[in-house]
Amino acid sequence: MKVIIAAAGTGGHINPGLAIANKIKQEEKDSKIVFIGTARGLENDLVPRAGYELKTIEAYGLSKQISIENFKKIYATLKSTSKARKIIKEFKPDIVIGVGGYICGPVVWAAHKEKIPVVLHESNAFPGKAIKMLASKAETVLVSFEEAQKRITNAKKIVCTGTPVKIEKRNYTVEQKNEILKQIELNNTMPIILIFGGSQGAQKINEAIVGIIENKLNKNYQIIWATGPKQYDIIKSELAKKDININNIKNTKIVPYIYNMEEIMNVSDIIVARSGAMTITEISNLGKPSILIPLPNVSQNHQLYNAKVLEDIGAAKIILNNELNKDNLNGEIENIISDKNKMIEMGEKAFSKSVQNVQEKIYNEIKKIVKR
Repeated sequence: MKVIIAAAGTGGHINPGLAIANKIKQEEKDSKIVFIGTARGLENDLVPRAGYELKTIEAYGLSKQISIENFKKIYATLKSTSKARKIIKEFKPDIVIGVGGYICGPVVWAAHKEKIPVVLHESNAFPGKAIKMLASKAETVLVSFEEAQKRITNAKKIVCTGTPVKIEKRNYTVEQKNEILKQIELNNTMPIILIFGGSQGAQKINEAIVGIIENKLNKNYQIIWATGPKQYDIIKSELAKKDININNIKNTKIVPYIYNMEEIMNVSDIIVARSGAMTITEISNLGKPSILIPLPNVSQNHQLYNAKVLEDIGAAKIILNNELNKDNLNGEIENIISDKNKMIEMGEKAFSKSVQNVQEKIYNEIKKIVKR
């Protein structure tokens, strides 16, 4: 099978693309796969690192703002369709796969012109502009959440396959769990609250957690907090001003980054995080209660719609970014941990949104189209 995958910008688009590529390679070792991205996104690191060839074109997201700069970007994106078409003509793929984002525009249009079948994958509950615009050009649109199906009205076929992620549910023994907790200097005597917000866009989460630590509100629970590499030194300095040593806080472990995230997510009792599509998928796969703080000012407010997938079934609580503070975050944590049955029920409801055999389902849909 010869495949072109259009993926650019963030890990939320690129990682599903890589997972799909890996599954195709696993099933068909002689497959040839090329990625098309831009010269400025994370794909320039992640794609070559995964062992795939990356070809770049110039593409930008659409903005409602009227400006000379925006017109230049629109023109460059339209012009890049011809470059994408040239890549497709030379490579002669059996199928083109778009995993969301602005890069899909020129690549999918080029594939359509060359009569190459297209599959699109949408990770968010609220589909992006690119997917909604291009759905009619695709043989099949694959979605992560059932909620996305009703928001795509022009597709020939929609299949809910889920999104491929690395985090899976693990049934650790008590001894294994204790060993994992020992490594982060916590224990199994009180609930574990895992908090992460990424290296950007987590200022409000950081402020709330600092407030909880400063006021010693976490007397009934333990915190493992990944600040993000860019925030760690800032938070360390901020705590030092309050005479708090970041390495010696009761019931709390603060780190820049968690390298064994699958282990830590599995041994945690509640997850506090943003609500990107991959995070929601991971929480569902693990069957964990969560408190979600959607990142504001993102395209079509898609993180709020992602969070509602879990909140609407009673699996999560949402706190809006501009309403988040130490008191309401601590209050939600205390409310959940105070009722063990409620914690179990929230986890079970989260797991009900998990889609099993994701990569197999995606591969099967791709295979059907290529055979055709």
